[in-house]
Amino acid sequence: MLQKTKNILMNQNGQGLVEYGLIIALIAVIAIGALLVLGPTISEKFFDVQKEIESAKPASGGGGGL
Repeated sequence: MLQKTKNILMNQNGQGLVEYGLIIALIAVIAIGALLVLGPTISEKFFDVQKEIESAKPASGGGGGL
């Protein structure tokens, strides 16, 4: 019985999978943190670009817009 318990504790088959899971979790936490910190700035930049596009004068020339 003791040997069987020792074998179970010494088994390392799932160790690599657990390490990959921890790495993915760490990357997810960093990505979420970056979005929370940079999100408002990125949103503001997109809004500025949208305002510039909306206020841009149409190019002169042919084409006859709708």
